[in-house]
Amino acid sequence: MSRFTIRTGTPTEFFQRGRMIAQLVDQSKPISAESIITYEDPEDVLKLLTAGRLALFRAIKDQPGSISAISRRLHRDRDAVKRDVDQLAKVGLVIIESRVLPGHGRIKEVSVAAQQFRLEVMFA
Repeated sequence: MSRFTIRTGTPTEFFQRGRMIAQLVDQSKPISAESIITYEDPEDVLKLLTAGRLALFRAIKDQPGSISAISRRLHRDRDAVKRDVDQLAKVGLVIIESRVLPGHGRIKEVSVAAQQFRLEVMFA
């Protein structure tokens, strides 16, 4: 993904963007490879992007790997890392892929969906 943005905005702005994208599709024009997540309340952004989750994102960006390996590197409880990874995956910041280990079953590897993301928060 080329661009990833987390922002605050109103429902009106959200639907205006949707109409703009629909018009581009109707006109057979290209749509930018961009992912935008919009929250109405800045507090919801703060709930998602805690200091621990930002550190986790950076660690995954530096060295993707299994949840167990990441939790060992960060000296954090594996279950806590799993919960944070699940939240970051839910919004699309990280990707969890299952991989087959020859003779040893499967492992879930975590990597970032984008090397960076933009944060735009407006407080009114």
